[in-house]
Amino acid sequence: MSMKSEINADDVRFMRLALHEAHKAYEMGEIPVGCVIVADGQVVGRGHNLTETLQDVTAHAEMQAITAAANDLGGKYLTQCTLYVTLEPCVMCAGAIGWAQIKRLVYGADDDKRGFTKLAPHALHPKCTISTGILQDECKELMQTFFQSKR
Repeated sequence: MSMKSEINADDVRFMRLALHEAHKAYEMGEIPVGCVIVADGQVVGRGHNLTETLQDVTAHAEMQAITAAANDLGGKYLTQCTLYVTLEPCVMCAGAIGWAQIKRLVYGADDDKRGFTKLAPHALHPKCTISTGILQDECKELMQTFFQSKR
């Protein structure tokens, strides 16, 4: 697992789109996680949490975006894609990212309780690179605001 933290303009731009997806989830009363998948500088999949709406524990933002990207690109392997997500993926989503052979994972905020880096650090495809902390404060703040509103 190769972790990097350098930030580039494209990473910020695409993470802002993922944050936009997270805000959609927030407005629906869903845990505010958003995701976009990019190939050749174009968004090919997007998603946000829909677990409450669909009453489906697998309806995480990453799963929605992977399905959309596979449909858009016409295949199950996303080997040339970068996945941007506002929160570190859980084990289930990391497994799906691995099976889809996504080339690069970029996430905003760490998930200290359920994140894959702690629970299943080898879930991703061996060639996948990871960048973390992109718009971390904004991603974390949205999650904190959501959970404070639920207390």
